[in-house]
Amino acid sequence: MLWLLVSSCARGLGASACVRPVTGACHPALTPSRLASDAPRNQPPSSEVVARSVGVCSMMRLPVQASPEGLDAAFIGVPLDIGTSNRPGARFGPRRIREESVLLRAANPSTGALPFQSLAVADLGDVHVNLYNLQDSCRRIREAYGKIIAAGCVPLTLGGDHTITYPILQAMAEKHGPVGLLHVDAHTDTADKALGEKLYHGTPFRRCVDEGLLDCKRVVQIGIRGSSMTLDPYRYNRSQGFRVVLAEDCWLKSLVPLMAEVRQQMGGKPLYISFDIDALDPAYAPGTGTPEIAGLTPSQALEIIRGCQGLNVVGCDLVEVSPQYDLSGNTALLAANLLFEMLCALPKVMRA
Repeated sequence: MLWLLVSSCARGLGASACVRPVTGACHPALTPSRLASDAPRNQPPSSEVVARSVGVCSMMRLPVQASPEGLDAAFIGVPLDIGTSNRPGARFGPRRIREESVLLRAANPSTGALPFQSLAVADLGDVHVNLYNLQDSCRRIREAYGKIIAAGCVPLTLGGDHTITYPILQAMAEKHGPVGLLHVDAHTDTADKALGEKLYHGTPFRRCVDEGLLDCKRVVQIGIRGSSMTLDPYRYNRSQGFRVVLAEDCWLKSLVPLMAEVRQQMGGKPLYISFDIDALDPAYAPGTGTPEIAGLTPSQALEIIRGCQGLNVVGCDLVEVSPQYDLSGNTALLAANLLFEMLCALPKVMRA
């Protein structure tokens, strides 16, 4: 279900930059067992060796491969936006995030994380979604992620509108059962329906509750804000056991203490991170479909993701980047950096 474009340029980039291509179309000589044992792991090429403008546009200029076999983690694009309720365009998010990720490097000096010395990581391309049928797209996403998760690979997803998290969590539950959820967003995404439809980007977590996909006592939503049709818009969430942290409760403060509480609440059970870029104030991330004023800052976003270090993170997504509303590319650049931070927060990543 993954639609990949792998060219000789990608293979050439790997060879010239000392970046080891992985199994599949990139390098058939490396088997999954060899990759997981003694083969050098993939590394983003240094701009001192390969110009940033060179090569196929993959996440962090990593090799692209067709199979998750032999990988510990992988970046996957889900270019879907037919579940949006306001401005469309998130279908172009994965492509622009990959483009801006050229500025990312292999190590994280702020946290000491060395993800590419710890994990086998590649770009698995995009899920082959159906832009004319939302239900069929969700089926395709669920099936694609079922294969990725069954292979023992942790998915890091480039969205796409927030509808995509629902089928991803369906696939997660097949392996892990109900998971904890750290949901960073301006909106709760727990509406029941709109215009008679029960599936769109405002309903994914309501559908997850309906199907028992979430461990509701381990669900935390951070950054929630905006006008509403009622004065108690969070009643449903709190009745399910969710912790709802409003944006105004985050203003002008560090979120390190909050994340200490979140770590205690999540414990050692499986946790999924879903990060909607509109959690951030539109001054920082204007390239999104449903912006809300007075949001989180990029430094607070880093505190949230870095606060997940030590938790049993089994998957992540970064959704709702609509690049055409931010010609500077800064929204996609921010998204790329947050995805890198998510990679650095995974359980098996070594730290200096």
